[in-house]
Amino acid sequence: MTYIYLKKTPSSSHKNKLSKSKKKFFAIVFFVFGIFLFASAILPIIQFQLEYSTKFNQMLNPLSTKYYNQSDNILGNVSTDFTQLNNWFVADDQGRQANIPLSVVSGNNVTYSISIPKLKINEATVVLGSMDLKKTLIQYPQTALPGQLGNAVVFGHSVLPQFFNPRSYITIFSTLYKLKQGDEIIVNYDDVQYKYLVEEMFEVQPTNLSVLEQRFDGKYLTLITCSPPGTYLRRLIVKARIVDI
Repeated sequence: MTYIYLKKTPSSSHKNKLSKSKKKFFAIVFFVFGIFLFASAILPIIQFQLEYSTKFNQMLNPLSTKYYNQSDNILGNVSTDFTQLNNWFVADDQGRQANIPLSVVSGNNVTYSISIPKLKINEATVVLGSMDLKKTLIQYPQTALPGQLGNAVVFGHSVLPQFFNPRSYITIFSTLYKLKQGDEIIVNYDDVQYKYLVEEMFEVQPTNLSVLEQRFDGKYLTLITCSPPGTYLRRLIVKARIVDI
């Protein structure tokens, strides 16, 4: 008697069942990953609102049609490059602009460094005469130089706090909000070291140009970044005063 053995081909229904299982698995993985990414972006902003912005007397709902149009979102206007200093302020109620004329910027080549020990920022470069916050911190033109009577105003970029890197100018001021009254800021300018102590910290709307004003009753340093970190809704202001070393 002769026997013939034939290998049975798997049914197409079994393949389809396996394929559907894989698709379902990957769909769940991508969904969970998407939720994780969303939470990692939004939770630090909510935490900042609850822990810090309330201390700055800010409302928990920061969005206002007075300052933002429909093209803006919680991360700022996606068409605006906020690594360029000229885009940081908008016109105030009187129509005044804080844009920096190129004629003011050109010809200035002043460079110095800032260190903030608490934030592990060590000798970050500050340039007067630049607009690109991807490369350095920037001092606002026509504000006092370090050690002089007046107010030296310095801008730095920030992103979500979890991406903070004290050596990257894209992220350098992401944890600026952690400073407290009495914390040190060290400035090295023209071979002289100056020490400033933080006096106050608050937030303003992008229309508030008063933070750029000069006062000559002392020697001040103002650090400015976007707030909450990772958004462009407001401006965080850290004001410090010089002390003798």
